[in-house]
Amino acid sequence: MDSQSEQRKEATAEFPVRYAETDAMGVVHHASYIVYFEEARSHYMRAQGSDYALVEADGYRLPVTEVQVRYLGSLVYGDRARVRAWIAENKSRRLTFNYEITNAKDDRVLVTGSTQHVWTDLDGRVTRAPEQWKF
Repeated sequence: MDSQSEQRKEATAEFPVRYAETDAMGVVHHASYIVYFEEARSHYMRAQGSDYALVEADGYRLPVTEVQVRYLGSLVYGDRARVRAWIAENKSRRLTFNYEITNAKDDRVLVTGSTQHVWTDLDGRVTRAPEQWKF
């Protein structure tokens, strides 16, 4: 682990590639990786002692406003996806997560990316981040 990784909080989700996430050749469809980002982001929030359901229960939402993905390789049906997530930027109203997807059997990096989010209230108005997410 590099010194930057040691300084940031991160969480890693691991799960099998499901058949429904693949194309006719058994290769994970490019859009499925965005769902993998979401799973890792949810896992990250739980690892920090929260949960997206709790965020909404507190009167906030965190919609995605931007997605960036770089494909370096592919997972196939039967592989185990390992998805690492961490916060790259945490502003008063905006939050950016970074991701790295590897094949659990050899830890080869296959996909990298990020998602940008904006804090809103339940009516969709942009608001400041809740106190527990200001770090």
